[in-house]
Amino acid sequence: MPFITIQIADGHSVELKRKLAKAVTDSVVSTLGSKREWVTIHIDEFSRENWAVGGQLHIDKHPDRHAEKVENNS
Repeated sequence: MPFITIQIADGHSVELKRKLAKAVTDSVVSTLGSKREWVTIHIDEFSRENWAVGGQLHIDKHPDRHAEKVENNS
């Protein structure tokens, strides 16, 4: 019974997450031979203000992409 956790930044649409779940399930079924109903996927979303690379928050690396969120949190 495969249990897969996918960690992604928040902001993706439900439709995109449906596509992701289907694609990952299809891959697990074809690679491991698991039954579809055995594949469990947990999508763990986190905010970009809780994600750092190289000691710098992602929200600070790309302020133009996140300007609205930064302004709303002030």
